[in-house]
Amino acid sequence: MNSKAVKEILVQYGGLCVVLVVMVGVFSGLSENFLQRSTFTTIANQIPDLTLVAVGMTFILVVGGIDLSVGSILALSSAVLGALMVDAGWPLWAAIPVCLATGALCGLFNGCVSIGFRIPSFIVTLGMLEIARGATKVVTDSQTKYIGSKVEAIGEPLPYLHLSTAFLLALGAVLVGQFLLSRTVFGRYCIAIGTNEEAVRMSGIRTAPYSVAVFTLSGLLCGLAGLAQTSRLSSADPNAAIGMELLAIAACVIGGTSLMGGRGSVISSFIGVLIISVLQTGLAQIGVSDANKQIITGSVIVVAVLIDSLRNRFRK
Repeated sequence: MNSKAVKEILVQYGGLCVVLVVMVGVFSGLSENFLQRSTFTTIANQIPDLTLVAVGMTFILVVGGIDLSVGSILALSSAVLGALMVDAGWPLWAAIPVCLATGALCGLFNGCVSIGFRIPSFIVTLGMLEIARGATKVVTDSQTKYIGSKVEAIGEPLPYLHLSTAFLLALGAVLVGQFLLSRTVFGRYCIAIGTNEEAVRMSGIRTAPYSVAVFTLSGLLCGLAGLAQTSRLSSADPNAAIGMELLAIAACVIGGTSLMGGRGSVISSFIGVLIISVLQTGLAQIGVSDANKQIITGSVIVVAVLIDSLRNRFRK
């Protein structure tokens, strides 16, 4: 690895890592219980669902779209998993493919409608947000489906490692997503579409299949996130993941992914997830109320969007 590549890595990830380290230092000074292994393993085992959603959101933002339905798709996938295991008596291995397929089909619908009819993804996914949430309540009869130990293994920490299988799956998704975005033709086309879709189309490349594939991938990851959340909670909650779309977008923007498209990094989005999770955990440990936590988290989102706007202006 030459010096130029090292410099690019430091520029891309160094600032985010510094912010993360400073936050850990601040909360360690404010709370004597923060700087412990149990705190960090708890954070790691609580973020697989948000991490998986953020990976898919990164791809959608890169191609110039946005998905407001990810939280509802996650909840619907979780509800399908819970209904199959509790009401129909399916084993976990049989219910998982249906759970993932539910998310992927919702994502495919978003992509086909938005791209096929040239409707802004904001509008289409806003509609899917309501459709999926309503379908979740229908599937669960608006009641939590308690699954129990049948699904807990995926979310439980592994012996000696203290990290769950769900976290390792999410970490694997981050690495695969980063490789797909930065080292493959598919990823380069996604970045090109987000930068200037008309130019890509004029060069003879059909952009629609790539954009639809990105929405489908996001839906699939939402299904996997639903599995991760269900395993951690041992149940399928019809009110799960409300507002997760905002956290996922915030994590991506904090990581440097542009809301205008054409620029993004999956690893940076993962660091954004860590920053948000450390912030929420630290605020909880120092006794900040839920209302004030929402105010602070919302302020961080606004600041991240402002920084992204200023960054785009300087680039222009």
